Amino acid sequence: MQKKSLNIVFLIAGSEPLGSAGMQADIKAITACGGYAACALTGIVDEDTQRVKQIFHLPVDLIVSQAESFLGDVGANCIKTGVLPSAEIIRGVAGVLKRYPEVKKVIDPVVVNSVGEQLVSNDSIEAYKNELFSLATLITPNRREAEVLLQHKLTNIEEDIKELGSWGCSVIIKSIEKGDMLSDYLYNAETGEVREFSKQRIDTHNVNGTGDSFSSAIATYLAKGYPLTEAVEKGEEFINKAIALGAEYEFGHGFGPVHPCFMEDKVVHERIYN
Repeated sequence: MQKKSLNIVFLIAGSEPLGSAGMQADIKAITACGGYAACALTGIVDEDTQRVKQIFHLPVDLIVSQAESFLGDVGANCIKTGVLPSAEIIRGVAGVLKRYPEVKKVIDPVVVNSVGEQLVSNDSIEAYKNELFSLATLITPNRREAEVLLQHKLTNIEEDIKELGSWGCSVIIKSIEKGDMLSDYLYNAETGEVREFSKQRIDTHNVNGTGDSFSSAIATYLAKGYPLTEAVEKGEEFINKAIALGAEYEFGHGFGPVHPCFMEDKVVHERIYN
């Protein structure tokens, strides 16, 4: 009997205790979209739904060793990075990714928080540009992250997104506000095309982990062999349904997750994924 292959997405990301962002959200999204998730941890966050209390960065040698232990033995169809909290860690991760040129890579440059405050050093931002972006299949900054990377406000989306693609990667810029609508823009480096994905804004504070879940969904569809634009289309469908469903739930006293944590619930699962 011929053995089946798994659609493996290997994560290099941080952990947070709420289960709504970071590695925990990544694993849920990947599993829900039909992939197999594995992870090398980069750091551990202590937070509740109202504030981040402390962050512990793991040693770069340990992060690299975790990644090599999995990739060198099992391999992956796609690699996705999340929080990489220092320039040294970024350079270490880039060294790993260079050894797997055939594997698709989704780089989520987590460089600012939800209100636009810079989370990493300027050295880290330069390391993203100089070390990681040229290795990426796709980078997934939100609007604020794109502006930090560009060092100027978004003014002409087609020119700005292609500037971010100057490292040879495709780019999706997320969550550009247009009244009661939100738009994501995809630049496909292979075709040179820019495409807009527009959607109605959903009135909810349960948006923690949106970017993590979205980029992981795209990574899963890339791992399953979908072309880039189609993988993004399916990722958009996934995250929009997840946000809409998550809006129906209460979770703590602050922000909440984009989807409920009880993913095994058959009714919930069918409403999101079927």
